[in-house]
Amino acid sequence: MNIGLVLSGGGIRGVAHIGAIKALEEFGIRPSHIAGTSAGAIVGALYAGGCNWEEILDFFKTTQIFSIKKYARSKPGFVDTEKFYDHLKSYLPEDNFASLEIPLYVTATNLLDGTLKVFNHGELIKPVLASAAVPGLFAPVLFKKGYYVDGGTLNNFPVDLIKKYCDQIVGVYVNPFEKMKKTDLKHAHNVLERAYHIMVANETVLKFEECDVLIRPEHMADFSMFSLKNMDTLFELGYESAKEALINSDIHKSLEKMDSSKTN
Repeated sequence: MNIGLVLSGGGIRGVAHIGAIKALEEFGIRPSHIAGTSAGAIVGALYAGGCNWEEILDFFKTTQIFSIKKYARSKPGFVDTEKFYDHLKSYLPEDNFASLEIPLYVTATNLLDGTLKVFNHGELIKPVLASAAVPGLFAPVLFKKGYYVDGGTLNNFPVDLIKKYCDQIVGVYVNPFEKMKKTDLKHAHNVLERAYHIMVANETVLKFEECDVLIRPEHMADFSMFSLKNMDTLFELGYESAKEALINSDIHKSLEKMDSSKTN
């Protein structure tokens, strides 16, 4: 049975994806295809490249996003996205999609012509970094003939990229979209995040029905996209939410039947 894993964008909330991967492993579920956007592209690339959940979590905890050494100079952004290349390459030493253990599809948005680009072959690390380059904070990534930013701008939950290859789809969506109060929008970054979530929610909600298992960790609205303080909490929320979603899923039941038939 081919099982697809779809990982949404969500900034540092993407750490919840790692908890979900731990739960999938405990249930004996290993995806045959992965699609990811933004933080989901990073988690997806590391997992497809053979990293276990502990190594992926270590990557996030050791990535110094706001180090002064990462500040952009003469680029349109506060943080120079391409300065994360070496850190990511230390986890993915072969910079090519062909080196991955699981086929991976990531999205990025080309600012020059306004189109969505899907990457699944050739050079790996720059497309993954481009997919995670949130506009306004991270500088766009120049790659071949494109100038790329966050894939979530046009496709934040890329179920469509792998659906045709898979019998079942597991989706992990870590962006909150609850009703808010005016008092929740105290700062400019709160308004920017809210506007971003409204934009992506309209096209994303329609894709939830395409998932056989949809994992949506609770309380994501309590965490900023860029706060590095709560990674362990986000990890646990992803883990517990995934276990709850998987325990009664058809995927789990099918795998149990397969294991039972082998035993008999």
